[in-house]
Amino acid sequence: MNAILNTPLVSIVIATYNGERFLNEQLDSVIQQTYKNIEIIAVDDCSTDNTLSILSDYAARHANFTVVRNGQNLGYQKNFEKGFLLAAGDYIAPCDQDDIWLPSKIETLVASIGDHAIAYCNSAFINSSGGMIGKSMSDAKTLADFNTPIMYTVGASAPSHAMLIKRQVALEAMPFPTLMSHDNWLGFVATFNSSLKFVNEVLVLYRRHENNVYGAFLKKDAKKNRLKATSQQQLQKARQRIQLFHDKCPDHLIEEKQFFKDLCKSYLNYSLANNLARTRLFFKYRKEILMHKKRNELRRWLYCLKVFFKII
Repeated sequence: MNAILNTPLVSIVIATYNGERFLNEQLDSVIQQTYKNIEIIAVDDCSTDNTLSILSDYAARHANFTVVRNGQNLGYQKNFEKGFLLAAGDYIAPCDQDDIWLPSKIETLVASIGDHAIAYCNSAFINSSGGMIGKSMSDAKTLADFNTPIMYTVGASAPSHAMLIKRQVALEAMPFPTLMSHDNWLGFVATFNSSLKFVNEVLVLYRRHENNVYGAFLKKDAKKNRLKATSQQQLQKARQRIQLFHDKCPDHLIEEKQFFKDLCKSYLNYSLANNLARTRLFFKYRKEILMHKKRNELRRWLYCLKVFFKII
């Protein structure tokens, strides 16, 4: 008991929706964490299968397990946001309903986070049956320390299922915007006064299946979604994203604030002046902007040249 009292409380927030297929495995892996000072908050988003019954069974058997059922469907991101607001811990660990955590996940991340706003780990991919695929998240994207909001200009690679977040940072990130994943928004906000620490250790088995909300390798689905959206819609979304970054970026980050201001201006239209300005910005900050992409220097240059012709 004394050992538990001397360690910070970690709130594990599970967002569920029709997750009965894999939920027991995930909950068992959470319950079996070697780090014991945890509270588990499961927020169910109006499931129509046996998810709520499964959650209620675990809550009946574990005093630190709380179940909340939404009165209406909020959607994936807002469901997590609600869970974060209910969390009382010094740290928050987002949890998907279909993965498997290795027993030392929370213990390792708590020991690693130090002064960082977020610590996150690597993940190994498993199939729907739980079999190892032989690939990891680090095979798909570059996992690294993130220390400037500029790194989030066109995305990043720190997934929320692998994160341990200081509670204050999570609160500062609210409300979560709908323009991007909450993973990227949390990481973006975390770089304002601190950084993300990458722990190069596989601590999550990330399940790839047909119902993944954010699947690192589900490129076909992503391509279909892009084709459905008109070029004008994509352009508008890109402009809104950069404007959102500019508005959220604090004034004390002078260089970063100016970067997003200049980028916003360059996103207004395809004039020659704006095309040149946008391209110069991407070239100047290509290391930061493309940090998460597995590209050599030639491909980074080609990417930067592309933004002369296309707003991304």
